[in-house]
Amino acid sequence: MGFVGRKPTNAPLTSDDIPNGIIGAEDLAAGLSKITFDTTPKTTGFTAVANTGYFCNTTSAGFTVTLPATPSAGDQVQLVDYAGTFDTNALVIDPNGEDIEGGTSNLQLSGEREGVILTYIDSTQGWIATSGINEGTDALEPNQYSIDFLVIAGGGAGNRNYGGGGGAGGYRTSTQTAAVGTVITVTVGDGGAAQAIGDYATETANSGSNSSISGSGLTTITSAGGGGGSQNQTAGSGGSGGGGSDSVGGVGNLGGSGNTPSTVPSQGNNGGRAHNGGVPNYGTGGGGGASAVGGDGASTTGGNGGAGTASSITGTSITRAGGGGGGTYNGGTSGTGGVGGGGNAGTGGGGTGTSGTVNTGGGGGGSSSGANYSQYIGGAGGKGVVILSVPTVKYSSTTTGSPTVTTSGSNTILQFNGSGSYTA
Repeated sequence: MGFVGRKPTNAPLTSDDIPNGIIGAEDLAAGLSKITFDTTPKTTGFTAVANTGYFCNTTSAGFTVTLPATPSAGDQVQLVDYAGTFDTNALVIDPNGEDIEGGTSNLQLSGEREGVILTYIDSTQGWIATSGINEGTDALEPNQYSIDFLVIAGGGAGNRNYGGGGGAGGYRTSTQTAAVGTVITVTVGDGGAAQAIGDYATETANSGSNSSISGSGLTTITSAGGGGGSQNQTAGSGGSGGGGSDSVGGVGNLGGSGNTPSTVPSQGNNGGRAHNGGVPNYGTGGGGGASAVGGDGASTTGGNGGAGTASSITGTSITRAGGGGGGTYNGGTSGTGGVGGGGNAGTGGGGTGTSGTVNTGGGGGGSSSGANYSQYIGGAGGKGVVILSVPTVKYSSTTTGSPTVTTSGSNTILQFNGSGSYTA
């Protein structure tokens, strides 16, 4: 007959103890365990066997342990940091379709000399950490990391004849936490195409296209394309607004609205307005930039493009998303592009506008014209860009779209000059 009541911890266990159902925590601590160890340290990913312990060596790189398929209640797996490197290269735990700690996402061990025993409860509760050392009450952490984003849309084109400057593409930043394995889709918007020669009385310059990032569990960030500059029409609205131009009766005088649609913080600014009445040189408005409104035109000068915004996400401070300069008619002084890729307007008396700089989202410059105004067109908007900064220790290197990859300090930088993706 087995021992009745709690058995003293210094007394040996016997087979009679188990049927009586009296084994307590002290007995388990004394050595009654289901786990046996695989004594060969693991250095690459593997699928664990139930009731087995593993020494995991992440000195060279982190890897993934996949928990057993179709586990039974009471099955256990023990994982131990062999070399004290989990804090440098985390050990990822894949629950293999079951729940783990209340969810189905991968978790990780990322503390130096950390270890854990995982016990399978049932199909409702899944795997639970029933023992963890050195890192608090629960050794498991979400398998995720923080990523910084810079999202700039394509700039608007400047308009022809004595046309307003194009507005810069919308400029937005974000810092978000992404789970490992999340596919982050990157869309990079084109700049507005240069306006073809045609009937200037009915033309509206082309706006830029949106840029965005999205992925499961992330807040989608969309930056709006810059508004096209005006020529006898209402200037385009967008991330930043296009510059206005003069016309009979003042129609189309105002610049386009920036920060459209509205975001907080603002993604851009309004375009400048044209000089009302215009003579003698009918100065048009500059396109809005990420940090400043476009300049207003005056009787003899075109408005300058609004300045862009500087970012050091790549490790170097670079200004992007400047607005395009506004043009003039039959002389005068043309507007200059805003710092950050905005294009200059064509020279007074007759000249094609300069395009916005590619992959800055800069607005195109408006043209300037003389008597033969139909031959002069505005500059195209600059294509946008999307940049990600991720911790190098977490960088997966899984991408599409061929981003430019560099490093800065402890981060890896991915610059997408075209659409693609990154898998966290």
